[in-house]
Amino acid sequence: MASWAALSPSIVEYFEGEDSYRCGYCKNESGSRSNGMWAHSMTVQDYQDLIDRGWRRSGKYVYKPVMNQTCCPQYTIRCRPLQFQPSKSHKKVLKKMLKFLAKGEISKGNCEDEPMEPTMEDTVAGDFALINKLDIQCDLKTLSDDLKESFESEEKKKGKSPKKEEPKELIQSQHIEEKLGSGEPSHPLKVHTAPKPGKGADLSKPPCRKAKEIRKERKRLKLMQQNPAGELEGFQAQGEPPSLFPRKANKSNQPKSLEDLIFESLPENASHKLEFTRFLCSSPLEAENPPHGPDCGYGSFHQQYWLDGRIIAVGVIDILPYCVSSVYLYYDPDYSFLSLGVYSALREIGFTRQLHQKTSQLSYYYMGFYIHSCPKMKYKGQYRPSDLLCPETYVWVPIEQCLSSLENSKYCRFNQDPEAVDEGRSKEPDRLQVFHKKAIMPYGVYKKQQRDPSEEAAVLQYAGLVGQACSERMLLLRN
Repeated sequence: MASWAALSPSIVEYFEGEDSYRCGYCKNESGSRSNGMWAHSMTVQDYQDLIDRGWRRSGKYVYKPVMNQTCCPQYTIRCRPLQFQPSKSHKKVLKKMLKFLAKGEISKGNCEDEPMEPTMEDTVAGDFALINKLDIQCDLKTLSDDLKESFESEEKKKGKSPKKEEPKELIQSQHIEEKLGSGEPSHPLKVHTAPKPGKGADLSKPPCRKAKEIRKERKRLKLMQQNPAGELEGFQAQGEPPSLFPRKANKSNQPKSLEDLIFESLPENASHKLEFTRFLCSSPLEAENPPHGPDCGYGSFHQQYWLDGRIIAVGVIDILPYCVSSVYLYYDPDYSFLSLGVYSALREIGFTRQLHQKTSQLSYYYMGFYIHSCPKMKYKGQYRPSDLLCPETYVWVPIEQCLSSLENSKYCRFNQDPEAVDEGRSKEPDRLQVFHKKAIMPYGVYKKQQRDPSEEAAVLQYAGLVGQACSERMLLLRN
């Protein structure tokens, strides 16, 4: 692991122009458009700054959708874990896992109420087709192996591989999903309205317990405000037995935190045991371990989920200076009934909160891209509070302020200030750093040696997309 003082600079190879390829969401054969570059190496700070400008990596390929041209605009979305409260559907997933571990109970049904995204054959194959079109010499063995295993998994699910084995590692049974990008989403939030008279309402039944408790709590708080001594006079009429000690209004009636739900204790004779391990994994990100960073350091990690000694899922995450960024989730489809995509996302939100305790600036959970125009991709908005990145000024805007605009147009500028501009834009392209013939030089020096007029257009396009700060730190490889 590299020391904080001796980091290698990011080295990237930019691909001029824009590429079009098959969209994994709307199935448009050539509607998905993006700019891209190959990261031979990259520091975590540079990648943090890039994703804050709408970039995202798939292996070593780093791409940025052309937002005003692509068929399905992809907006970078981040959750604010410090204020996060699990929704009803999130709690349902956590309780389902708890019941399975404690008693071996398997929920009935096949999660039909959970919207699913495009199959991985469509989404990942689309990305692979994009990379294949690039005229570069790169090692794609890892990505190729992932794709092969993904396709084998899909064939298995379709019944074309009836022979079942019990592998110690996820090989043929693994399923690759770009979690929170094309992985398993959470349950959609449902709004329950009171039934109209004559339409199935049963007035003889008492109101639901939750609503009743809320009303009781409100009355209790009101009485406590009227009587600071804490005597709850008149409250026994609601059917609650008298107490020798007045209740503390918040402790027992506060909703359980995410940590309470995840780490709820299991009985000694629990049916199953779920364990977690975390390892550094290969990626273009340089592993870093600064003195004031998280104990595990920064970089790319595999989070392994072990059930009774068998690995059932692997989450790939990037730990960056200001966030945990979700990349992929590999999981055994035999355990899809546990909603592992949702469960792992909630675990990662909890992990972000844990990292924040030591590294205060690390306080966000990046969920990849939010695609409002794709109905099956709206689930990411359920991880509240969350923000979307303005594609023009690169400022974060609460998602609630963006939804009405997205209902009217696929592509939107979220920043409502018409005078606002991209503060991080490229202002001095001559200061951009170029790596040419094993020498590092400013672009202002490099361009004097070049005679190809198209060279400048490509470099200026790159500078505009990565911004001034990254253009001065990263080395742009030119042949």
